[in-house]
This record gives sequence, C-alpha cells and structure tokens, in this order.
Amino acid sequence: MTKAELIDAVAKESGLTKADAERAVGAFFDVVVKSTKKGEKVAWPGFGSFSTSKSKARTGRNPQTGEAVKIAASTRMKFTSSSTLKTALNPKKK
Repeated sequence: MTKAELIDAVAKESGLTKADAERAVGAFFDVVVKSTKKGEKVAWPGFGSFSTSKSKARTGRNPQTGEAVKIAASTRMKFTSSSTLKTALNPKKK
C-alpha cells in the first residue's frame, strides 16, 4: 500500500477529507518519531508498540570481497505486535 492509498483508505474509513486524513496520519508518525527519539515507548492497545533499541558498533564483512567493514553504532526503530494483532493475522484452523 502506498502513502496515497493509505491516505485514501483512512479518509474513506474515517469520513475525513483526504487533506485532513493526510494531516492526521502525518501527525501520528511525527508523534511516534518524536516520542521514541526521547526513549519513550508508544503503545496502541490491540495493535502493538513502537520503541527504539541501540546497536553497538561492530565489524562486518563485505560479502563480495570478504573485507572487514566497520559498522557504526545506531538507534533502530522497533515494532512489537500485540497478541491481539498476532491472533487476527494468524487465525486458528479448525
């Protein structure tokens, strides 16, 4: 799903105009980024939570040459799905 398709779907489901839907979706992602940047966890019950994790600097390998490459430390975004979402995505077969 592209950004435009997401905006259209949100506008249709919520009854908002496309412009309002785009502002709402954009604001949601802005809040998630700002909050997780501060080290906070953003949770949506029944869906999941967004948080960050730190990775240490390490040495990797270039797969083409086998040469050692330094990989810098970084902060990564992490999404953990809720058990409700997992159940919805993986219904039990009867």
